Amino acid sequence: MDTITRSIVEHVTGLDSAALPAAVVHDCKRRIIDTIGCALGAFDAEPSRIARSFAMRASIADGASIIGTSHRTLPELAAFANSVASRYIEGNDTFPGGGGHPSDCLLPILGVAEASGAPARTAIAAIALAYEVHAYLFRAFPMRRHALDYVVYTAVASAVGAAKVLGLTTEQTANAISLSLVPNLALDISRRGHLTMWKGAAAPNSARNGVAAAYMAAAGMTGPATPFEGGLTEVVGPAEIAAFPLDRSTFAILNADFKFFLSEYHAQSPAFAAIELHPQVETKEIEKVAVFTYRFAWHEIGSGPEKWRPATRETADHSLPYIVACVLIDGGYSDAIYSPERYADPRTLDLMQKIAITQDPELERRYPKSFPCRIEITTKAGRRLVASVPNPTGHHDRPMSDEQVAGKFRGLAERQLAPARVQHMLDRLWQFETEGDLARLLGDLRIEAST
Repeated sequence: MDTITRSIVEHVTGLDSAALPAAVVHDCKRRIIDTIGCALGAFDAEPSRIARSFAMRASIADGASIIGTSHRTLPELAAFANSVASRYIEGNDTFPGGGGHPSDCLLPILGVAEASGAPARTAIAAIALAYEVHAYLFRAFPMRRHALDYVVYTAVASAVGAAKVLGLTTEQTANAISLSLVPNLALDISRRGHLTMWKGAAAPNSARNGVAAAYMAAAGMTGPATPFEGGLTEVVGPAEIAAFPLDRSTFAILNADFKFFLSEYHAQSPAFAAIELHPQVETKEIEKVAVFTYRFAWHEIGSGPEKWRPATRETADHSLPYIVACVLIDGGYSDAIYSPERYADPRTLDLMQKIAITQDPELERRYPKSFPCRIEITTKAGRRLVASVPNPTGHHDRPMSDEQVAGKFRGLAERQLAPARVQHMLDRLWQFETEGDLARLLGDLRIEAST
């Protein structure tokens, strides 16, 4: 096997789940709560229904649960359905700047643990390892510079997490990594122009393939011995970081950023700035709005004509002018702004035409250590109003509190479950490492039982 594969395999097989630091265990529970909340909140969304229908074509008595139902299926099918649900509303955590969403592999790993009867503590270790692999690949192989999608990180991270849960040998784990990487290079076009449902399904599809790779490796399937050096490096060039993991003094999961709002991460700081400005000006008084940001945010969510006329939720939650306009009008943030009728709201469309998104050299210098934004409003009377946000709440240097994580979970889960059930589930999830029956835990999330 190549050097990168060997270093990952040795770390994965050598990590003792009992030796995880308490801070890592606790943070993993925060992400389990956050990700399950996002999945419940998106249960009725059309992509969630499509993915659920796809996964329900198979029924396995001792398989993995489809979140929100009593149906159990093949772990790889549950991986797709559950990850689509947790991803759709754009609320799950992220490695910003092109690193994608490491929690896309969280529910897939839990599904493997449920189906295999693995202890909750093993599932936590597997999730922490998946974040480690995801972060490493993002830094070593910046896929989007090559018009390739970051979801290959999800495929390999899911395979690694599943391999840990299944207790695969060194050789089997190496094959799982190879089988997840070699067939799963995806195109970045999923994240450009008018966005479709696939924007939120591409990583779940890779998670499904990563889980399948681990099961294939467990059954004896072999893959190329050098998937990175001589494989991926032939496509995107040599790795910029040779050693895995990135930092042996800490865990990557602690540096993945939460989302306070249900929107693309680089719109979080602008949303906070717009909330600050709202009480200072009435919409009808606004002459122009200048949003200053760094290049990545401008490129991803602040450029292209579709951002000024979104027609889908996927485009709207990746539109900086749309989000800023809605927050300035409403005085707060809610994902209710993504209702189709709001896209044609004359007040929103009129204000968007007054918004300019500009790259600021000083903010660019501060990126990616921080994710700053400055908004300047000029009124028709000539007043100038300014709000600056260096980092949004949820950034790893400005973390969400446990109560904020729980509050976000309540707001999402109560879209489907009675408040008493939501609180009961929260209490259990905060004690996740002691859970003796993951099948019962995930089964208790079924939505039909709330009525």
